[in-house]
Amino acid sequence: MTHPAVEQVMAEALALREQQQRQRSLQVLQPVSAREVHDGTRHYLNFSSNDYLGLSHHAQVLGAFQQARLTGSRGSPLVTGYTDAHHYLAAQLAELLGREKVVLFSSAFAANHGVLATVGKFYRQLWLDRLAHASLLQGAQQRNIRWRRFAHQKFHLCADAITQTEAPQLLVTESVFSMDGDALDTNGLQHMLDQHPQLDAMIDDAHGFGVMGAHGLSIAEQFEQRDVGILSLAFGKACGVAGGAIATDANLAEFLINFCPEYIYSTAMPPAQAAAISAAVKVIVSAEGHQLRQRLSENVALFRSLCRQLGLPVRGGEQAIQTLIVGEDAHALQLSDELRQQGCWCSAIRPPTVPDGMARLRITLTAMHQRQDIAALVNALARAWQESL
Repeated sequence: MTHPAVEQVMAEALALREQQQRQRSLQVLQPVSAREVHDGTRHYLNFSSNDYLGLSHHAQVLGAFQQARLTGSRGSPLVTGYTDAHHYLAAQLAELLGREKVVLFSSAFAANHGVLATVGKFYRQLWLDRLAHASLLQGAQQRNIRWRRFAHQKFHLCADAITQTEAPQLLVTESVFSMDGDALDTNGLQHMLDQHPQLDAMIDDAHGFGVMGAHGLSIAEQFEQRDVGILSLAFGKACGVAGGAIATDANLAEFLINFCPEYIYSTAMPPAQAAAISAAVKVIVSAEGHQLRQRLSENVALFRSLCRQLGLPVRGGEQAIQTLIVGEDAHALQLSDELRQQGCWCSAIRPPTVPDGMARLRITLTAMHQRQDIAALVNALARAWQESL
């Protein structure tokens, strides 16, 4: 039983969230296919999934999971939880990414939080893009870590401060920003790294890995280990599974294995999960993976073209994440509900996930969406948008 005083504090916080129309609740959704979900009453076209390539339903991924499903991980990686499946996945990723070692984590949040909380204190300063994920921000906010945020993608704004000391500093950013959908300014980052030898870089490649680059290897195709020493991966997006990893040099990997609590004290991902991720990675780098990325690119282009034709002010670049910023929380919820009534599942994103006054619809496209799906979404969105003005 929770203490009454604690219950009161929690009740007041929840009441405020409800008053602000920001209270979250769980919604049971059953995946029907890579493009549809069912809520117990009807089917919806799913435009809120991060399963960009549809690999959560791929036969090779499902087959690998089923073949290795006979046992759980049984413990942390340092006890009994590190199996052949984990070892193979880590080696597979290290070779493909051109990194010396890969450390697997049970979640990408744990990977981001863990690496910054563990090694952040060794840097004079951490520099975080203002739109960096909450896992990165919370990892940087640990005791004995000095950190600052800089305006989104404006690397030059921290250049003067960086040059004031030759002590090591770490710049933390993302390959694709999860709430806005814009891609990293790689030229700007490379210029910063060239100009400041005391600067290390960490890139969260959660939404880029699998979908960006000629081979789907995203940042690893543009930056070598000597430039981007810490590369964070998420396996719940393009891979269609779950979990995370840090790809880095051998020394940092060894340090994380010995000193990172998120790694040491967490049960390892099940072997079946590691096997499924490995199968997904094989698809990503194959000719089929190239075709899936091409189809995704075509779907994004179609969506943006249709939105322009109907005057919808969507934001986002060439990536799967597109946004329609509506401002007020109630407005975003209303639009999301109206889309749902028209058979399209598209979640409203509200503060504190995004800044106040920047509530939005976060629309994610996948390679599995068909042209008629995208047309149905845009037409439904246009009707709901016009009715709300």
